[in-house]
Amino acid sequence: MNRSAQIIRTSWVGIIANVLLAAFKAGVGLLASSVAIVMDAVNNLSDALSSIITIVGTKLSQRPPDREHPFGHGRIEYFSAIIIAVIVLTAGVTSLIESGKKIIYPTEPSYTTVTLIVIIVAIVVKLVLGQYVKRQGEKLKSDALIASGSDALFDAVITLATLVSAGVMLLWGVSLDGILGAIISLVIIKAGIEMLASPVNELLGANVSPELLAQIKREVADFDGVHGVFDIILHNYGPDVQIGSLHINVLDTMDAHQIHGLTRRISEQMYARHGIVMTVGVYAVATGDNRRAQLQHSVIQAARAHEHVVQVHGFYYFEDEHRVSIDVVPDYEVHDEAAFARELHDTVQAVVPDEQVTIVIDHNYSD
Repeated sequence: MNRSAQIIRTSWVGIIANVLLAAFKAGVGLLASSVAIVMDAVNNLSDALSSIITIVGTKLSQRPPDREHPFGHGRIEYFSAIIIAVIVLTAGVTSLIESGKKIIYPTEPSYTTVTLIVIIVAIVVKLVLGQYVKRQGEKLKSDALIASGSDALFDAVITLATLVSAGVMLLWGVSLDGILGAIISLVIIKAGIEMLASPVNELLGANVSPELLAQIKREVADFDGVHGVFDIILHNYGPDVQIGSLHINVLDTMDAHQIHGLTRRISEQMYARHGIVMTVGVYAVATGDNRRAQLQHSVIQAARAHEHVVQVHGFYYFEDEHRVSIDVVPDYEVHDEAAFARELHDTVQAVVPDEQVTIVIDHNYSD
C-alpha cells in the first residue's frame, strides 16, 4: 500500500471511530434524556472534520502535474495540515474563553453515573485514536495526520480534566473546572502554533535535514571522478517530489562524454534512492603545471585565508580576458556582502596583480 493510501485509510479509521463514539453518546443521551450528552455526540461528528480534510487534501495532492503546476500538487497536503492546525488553535482559544468565564463565574458541576461512564469511554476512545493517528502521521511524514491525531489527544486531555475536576469536586467540594481548563487551553494553543509552524515552513522553503544533506554529499563524493560536492539546493513540492541541484568538481582532463556519463549516473542514483530530480553542474579543477593551475592554487589559498570565508569553489580562468573568477561562501557574521566582496577582492588581487579578479558571493542554502 502506497503512502497516500495509508494516509486515507488512517483517516477513515478516525472518521469511523468518531461516528461510533457519537452514536454511543447519542444513544446514551436519548435513553438518559440528557440534552448535554446528545450535544456532545454532535460535537464528535464535527471532530471527524479533520480526518475528512486530510482525505480531501491527500486526494487532491495526488492529481498529476499539469501546465499550471508542472511539479504536481503535493503541496496541497501542507494546506490540509494548516487548516487542521487552525481548527486546533480555534478550539484552544474557545476553550480558554469558556474556562475564563468559569473562573470568574464558577458554577457547581453536576455529574451522574451515566455522565461519568460516557466521559470514561470518550477518554479511552480518543486516547487510542489519537495515539494511532499521530503515530501513523509520524511514520508517513504527514503533517495533516499528526495534527489530526494531536486534535484527538487534546480532546481526551480536555475530557480527562473534566473527570479530574469532577473527582475533586465530589471529594473536597473544590471546583477546579475553570483553572484546569485554562491551563490545558494554553497547552493546546501552544501545540496548535507548533503544528502550524511545520507546514508553513515547508511552504516557505524549509532547510533540508542535515542527515539527508550529509548522505547526498557522501553518495555523490563516492563516484569515481568526483573531487568535491558543492551548492546543494533542494525544493520541496510535497512529501513525494523534490527538485534539486548541486555542483561537482571534476578534473579538466575529463572530456564531455565522460562528464555527461558521470552526471547522468549521479542524477539516476539521486532519483532512485531519494526521489530527487537532481540537476548536476560541473566545476573544472585545473591540473598539470601551467598558468591556470598556478592561478587556481594561489587564488583559492588567498581566499581561504580570510577569517570569514567558509568555502571557496568554482574557480575559472578566462585566459582571453586575463580574469579569474571564484565563488565564495561567507559565514553568518558577514552582513555587508558588498564590503566583504571588496575586501576579499583586494586580498586576492594582491596575490595575482596581473589578472582581473571577480568575486562571486555564494550562499550555502543547505548547511
